[in-house]
Amino acid sequence: MRRIVTGHNEDGKSVIKIDGPPAHSIGEEIGGLFEIWNEDGNTIDTKSSVDRADNDIILSPPEGGSKFRYFQIMPTPKGVPVDILNKMAEEAFSRIGAAHHRIDVTKHPAMHKTKTIDYITLVKGDVTLILDQEEVKINPFDVVVQRGTNHAWVNNGSEPALLIAVLIDSELEE
Repeated sequence: MRRIVTGHNEDGKSVIKIDGPPAHSIGEEIGGLFEIWNEDGNTIDTKSSVDRADNDIILSPPEGGSKFRYFQIMPTPKGVPVDILNKMAEEAFSRIGAAHHRIDVTKHPAMHKTKTIDYITLVKGDVTLILDQEEVKINPFDVVVQRGTNHAWVNNGSEPALLIAVLIDSELEE
C-alpha cells in the first residue's frame, strides 16, 4: 500500500511530505490493521514531515482526535470452539490497547464498543456486521456509519475482506 501525505514547504507551496507504505501495521497473520494517519485534535502543522501514524497502534483515537486506517479480516476458521475464538479475540484486542472495549461478547467474541463515530467502507469481501440485536450483510462499497455501538465484523467468505475506516473521538449519548 502506498500513502501520499501532502503539506507545505517553507515558502507555503504545496509539496509531498511522505510517499511510501504505512509506518506501522499489526496482526498480518489474522488479516492486519494498517495505520494510515492519526490526528490528536490539535492544530495541524502542514510544514511538518512527522509521520503521524508512526506510533503504537491503538484501537481508539485520542480525545478530540481521529484515525484513518485499513484493516483486513480473515475468514472465520471452521470448527474452532468458541472458547478458542474468544481467546484469540482477547489477545488481538489486547495487542491494540482495546481489551477494555470488549464489554459484552456473548453474541460474538470480536464484539467491542468505542466512544467514536466510525465511517467504514467495505472494499472487498463477504462481511456481516453483527450488533447486539441485529446482523446485516455488507456488500463491497457499502458504507457503515458506526455510532458507538457494540459490534463485530465477520468474514463469511474464503478470502480476506478489506475495509477502510475513519474513527473520530466523540461524546456519545445512549
